[in-house]
Amino acid sequence: MAREHELPAGHVHFRWDNSLEPVLEVEAGDVVHYELQEVSGGQITPTSTAADLNHISMDRVYPLAGPLFVKGALPGDTLEVEVVDLQPGNWGWTSVLLDLGLLPDDFPAPYLRIWNLTARDYAELRRDIRIPLDPFLGTMGVASDEPGAFPVMPPGKFGGNMDIRHLTKGSTLLLPVWVEGALFSCGDAHAAQGDGEVCISAIEAPMSATLRFKTRKDLRLPAPQFITRGPLTPRHDTKGYYATTGIAPDLMDGAKAAVRAMIDHLVRTYKLPREDAYVLCSVAVDLKISEVVDKPNWIVSAYLPLSIFVHGT
Repeated sequence: MAREHELPAGHVHFRWDNSLEPVLEVEAGDVVHYELQEVSGGQITPTSTAADLNHISMDRVYPLAGPLFVKGALPGDTLEVEVVDLQPGNWGWTSVLLDLGLLPDDFPAPYLRIWNLTARDYAELRRDIRIPLDPFLGTMGVASDEPGAFPVMPPGKFGGNMDIRHLTKGSTLLLPVWVEGALFSCGDAHAAQGDGEVCISAIEAPMSATLRFKTRKDLRLPAPQFITRGPLTPRHDTKGYYATTGIAPDLMDGAKAAVRAMIDHLVRTYKLPREDAYVLCSVAVDLKISEVVDKPNWIVSAYLPLSIFVHGT
């Protein structure tokens, strides 16, 4: 019979390393309840300011809960991770950090926004701009078969810091298993994010998470795959979108052009400071590849959901 387990916030590590001892062993079908720290590991608090970003220790960033040993999971199997429930805490934060994000040269000064999440359903950028909360875990992964300790970022064939915003409640992540027991870990909880997370952070928040684990012997994968409920963004789709495009022979250049155009649109149309416009792009605007066949130029589009603009407030 499947069992339920609790994994408190203190059981964390800060690197992918297949030599780490598991903090919990579970059977296939078991459910694990997590209390996850926000991504700075307590270095950013509700009273923090932008000046505090200059003193963040990267050694304490990305606290991962785990690792979890799933009995019977062997290399070549697939670990099925069902997202049963996600509940953000009462606050979160988004930052612009030096030399990070999509547009580091455009934003050379640190910037920090603290969000009030007590409304539970949305976070306000301004009284007339409300970001729907759609929580997910930015980092879920298993241990790699490569020896040694590796940073949480970037992602790899084992999963990791993927920042896939559609891994919300009801979705299922499929991870190839590379070592016995899989050694699953998770963290980097996000209350909301746009596809691209362009300023380097989403709405980072502490979070309660509930996950169910199964082992698939019938499925062998080269890299993570996932199943998610549709439609993908029902809370954003109700009023349509305003989209900008970036056209270039390089997809990264196209993404930068699309986001720069969106920032200009937000500043011009909604009178937002440029830093807040950049933050809004990170937490609510979706980057999409619109075309990759008409060489030599490809198109990246940035989609701004018009539903976030609340009139009459």
